[in-house]
Amino acid sequence: MRGSFVLGGLLCGVVGAGGMLQAQSKPLIVEHGRYSIHLLLHTIGTEEYTVTDDGSGRSVMTTTSVSSDRGMKRTSSVTLEMGRLFAPVRLEQSDPEKPEAGSSVTEIQGVSATVREGSVSRRVVKPPVAFVGFGSMPASLQMMMMRYWRWHHQPTRLTILRASEKALPLEIRLVGHDSFSSPERMVRLTRYTVGNLMFGREILWMNDSGRLVALMTFAGGLPMEEVLDGYEDVGAELERSGVQQEMLDLADLGREVPPEAVGSFAIVGARLIDGTGAAAVESSVVVVRDGRIAAVGTKAAVAVPAGMRVIHAEGKTLLPGLWEMHVHYSGVEFGPALLAAGVTTARDCGGEFGFLTAVRREIDRDHALGPRLLLAGLIDSGGPLGFGYVNAKTPEEGVAAVDDYADARFDQIKVYTQIKPDVLKAISAEAHRRGMTVTGHVPAAMNAFEGIDDGMDQINHLQFVTRAMTPDGSVGPVDLDSERAKRLIVLLKARKIVVDPTLGWGEMAGHPKDVEVASFEPGIDAAPYTLASKYRALGVPATEGAKFHERMEMNLKVVGALYEAGVTIVPGSDTGLPGYGLDRELELYVKAGMTPMEAIQAATIVSARVMKMDKESGSIEVGKRADLVLVNGNPLENISDLRRVVSVVKEGRMYDSVRLGQSVGFNRGAGVARLR
Repeated sequence: MRGSFVLGGLLCGVVGAGGMLQAQSKPLIVEHGRYSIHLLLHTIGTEEYTVTDDGSGRSVMTTTSVSSDRGMKRTSSVTLEMGRLFAPVRLEQSDPEKPEAGSSVTEIQGVSATVREGSVSRRVVKPPVAFVGFGSMPASLQMMMMRYWRWHHQPTRLTILRASEKALPLEIRLVGHDSFSSPERMVRLTRYTVGNLMFGREILWMNDSGRLVALMTFAGGLPMEEVLDGYEDVGAELERSGVQQEMLDLADLGREVPPEAVGSFAIVGARLIDGTGAAAVESSVVVVRDGRIAAVGTKAAVAVPAGMRVIHAEGKTLLPGLWEMHVHYSGVEFGPALLAAGVTTARDCGGEFGFLTAVRREIDRDHALGPRLLLAGLIDSGGPLGFGYVNAKTPEEGVAAVDDYADARFDQIKVYTQIKPDVLKAISAEAHRRGMTVTGHVPAAMNAFEGIDDGMDQINHLQFVTRAMTPDGSVGPVDLDSERAKRLIVLLKARKIVVDPTLGWGEMAGHPKDVEVASFEPGIDAAPYTLASKYRALGVPATEGAKFHERMEMNLKVVGALYEAGVTIVPGSDTGLPGYGLDRELELYVKAGMTPMEAIQAATIVSARVMKMDKESGSIEVGKRADLVLVNGNPLENISDLRRVVSVVKEGRMYDSVRLGQSVGFNRGAGVARLR
């Protein structure tokens, strides 16, 4: 094992002519490398590292990462000092573009360590085997971590010294070996997964020289990849291998959380909200047989067949399975997290083609853990401001992209910000010809009026509606009594345009940092540390609090006005807290003026109608798919009771919500505060 590290000796010192270990007058560069950084398979930046050795037994790695995601520049500088056998001594990570944010530092002194991450710090006793790192670890730092792990006998769990005691040890597993051929060579790599570094299991590949060749991560909330220079020619093979590994991980999750009831059973005694808008039925009976709803009604009207298993649900409420209409399904762990929240159907609004089609196939064919997936194929126009890897700069390219998605059974097209007007027209026309609808961002070259005229059927994010309500397209206050705002509302209603506002994500990303996240999203207390720390780090300076509250109030008024006028609203959480983000979206709809029943319908039958699946799903009626959610409490009295999921039924297979959540690190016994 140790002999495979050709760099190991280099980092342990330099031997002089006399055979004695000598310090050098000037540090030697013993290793250098460069990674390309990709978001949704679109190149957004680079990471470059250099390792120097001064001959004293210590080495220093310096890393600089620079990326630009849709015009938002991010820079990271990392310095790692190491002793023998890659033992960490000191780690510092900072953003040179934001010196006011300070740096995160870990310093090890003997058997103790001091860790500072942002404003949080602590002194800890260092275990005999432990490494260093923060919430975002560049590829080069993970490479040193892997070398350290392998030199220290590959422990089942590797402690990472963090400022919070809630950070779990990493679980590193050797899961396979890959061989890829290119025109010039054969590439042989060892594949690993890493758990507890971010939400889900990261995948990385090492070569025989101990260099990290590539990684697939979801640490930023969306799929990201890094590939070492010289390995781009096997990038497609690496992606396929990573997707296959994800499917293996998904199968492991399925074995961990088997269904508690399948086939035929009856849920008896619950308050029934069937999604049709009818009044709730107390003491109901719902009979499930072979994945379908076989009977629905009161105890007096529906007899449970003799010998059928009975699930007693007295004191609870039974609803149709929820629809999450804006998610970025970035890993197989999203499946259990969403199911645990009662989500049985989810629309992905922009992800990686290979992964999404593979996980959809596993869910549809083999009942893998996850909601039914509806896919919106992302199209942008590339360049430094582009998003995703499918680009259309001409109408012809737009038509070809639509056809590729349609052939792969995508349900919609999602257009993005840099699409040009003539390309949008071509995309919309071809999508409609292929039986698809068009959703997405209103492109920057136009406003919502023009986007609708060019064929958009739906709009993601309220901001594209509110901007069109102002004469200059600004994000300033909206006058709902203005002629322009009224004209847009009439147009949205007349053209049956569907809006998913993503209010909750705007609240999460834009809240002032002096407001505790748990005060509006108690699900944060149920989330694994890898997620909770990420969301708690979001927000704007406290000095912008007044603007935030004004914007939230304005958005609530706009959603209320749209709904009152008859514009179709569907709920989605975007990259909000998986599962709980949908709950928060519905709570905000009630604040905006919907009744709890109307908010529930938005997340059930209304979403099903929008996707033309209301004959199959969206309500609890005989013959429909048995997608159900059982909650404690009564969401008609308090919409927040939707957070209190007990069980979820996906196509006739009943799962325990707590066990689903636990499989991916959630503690669903927490985070169920009753928000009013």
